[in-house]
Amino acid sequence: MWVLLLTFLIYGLGLVLTAVGSRLSGRCTTWCCALCGLPMWVVGGTVVPFCLALPQLMLAFLAAGMSVTSLAVGTALAGSVANLGLALAVCLLNPRRRPSVDRQEFCRKCLLLLAACGVLMVFVRDGTLSYTGTGLLMFLFVVFVMTSIVYQHHYSYAEGSEIVTTAAAPGGLQDAGPDAYGYTAHTMAFPVMNIVNALKNLTGVIAGLALLAFGAQALVYSAATLANVTGTIQALWAATLISFGFCLPLLADALDHPFGSVWKRFATRCRYFPPQTLPMQLLNSAILNLTLALPISSLMYRRRLPFGSQFRHYDLPVCVAIALILLLPPLLRRRLYRWQGAACLALYLLYVAAALLAPLAGA
Repeated sequence: MWVLLLTFLIYGLGLVLTAVGSRLSGRCTTWCCALCGLPMWVVGGTVVPFCLALPQLMLAFLAAGMSVTSLAVGTALAGSVANLGLALAVCLLNPRRRPSVDRQEFCRKCLLLLAACGVLMVFVRDGTLSYTGTGLLMFLFVVFVMTSIVYQHHYSYAEGSEIVTTAAAPGGLQDAGPDAYGYTAHTMAFPVMNIVNALKNLTGVIAGLALLAFGAQALVYSAATLANVTGTIQALWAATLISFGFCLPLLADALDHPFGSVWKRFATRCRYFPPQTLPMQLLNSAILNLTLALPISSLMYRRRLPFGSQFRHYDLPVCVAIALILLLPPLLRRRLYRWQGAACLALYLLYVAAALLAPLAGA
């Protein structure tokens, strides 16, 4: 009893540290980029998506280094499912928001996510991720970075694009430039270049990464301990407690910060992407979980990465189904629908129920 209580306390502490550390390091990293004079389209295409996926990347990195491969793989895959099936679904369903995305970029990123899932389905048939599969995932990561930079460059120079929303026509379609999409300048309007600001933000990056590392270590310990004490598989906890815990800050953004004034003030102060770009950022984070977290885990493990049965039969099919639900309406009907959020949320709940009630051995 005391072991379980202590484990859940460590789990809660890990969630707090990862949430605070990722937001702090992400904000200070964008400040450092601004102080170095990098344009917004470079920061928006590289730093922002990476910072949003940083908790999953850090936990997968540490878990693979400790040979806890089920947590490493489960964090990446379950994190993608939670980002899309929970956070993005809530964002689409929230009646107080009208999520908007660039249609072409959204479709490209959905196709990229499907390509990553296809690589995994082909190259994990024997229960391990082959080196060829790892290389192809890294190639898709390079494609992701290049397309993101090109996309942000187009918006920064007001070339406009086709924006789709959950609103009915005629408001669902429009040509919009950077102002409508949330970017208002070619460079980030942050503090001027001086030694004090540089040292302050560099310290914030280091402190945030340290908090994130300690939090991820606590989550690895708590998940492994819960699996050992309860006699369950580690993939179960990756699919439930860890992925849901990482999704809580994103849910706070999707629901306009309902989790308390302290977090709201901190999250607002440490915001590093425009709020209206949250749907695209969630999709970007899901892609990075597959194309970066899994190759990093494979490199850290230094062998073919074990890929359990639960990941092949639960996580991957659900991720593919959610990606198709998100892709087809913008591709065919040129708009988003709130029923997409309901369908994604239903799939996520079925996925969690299956992981809890019918876990597969060998995960």
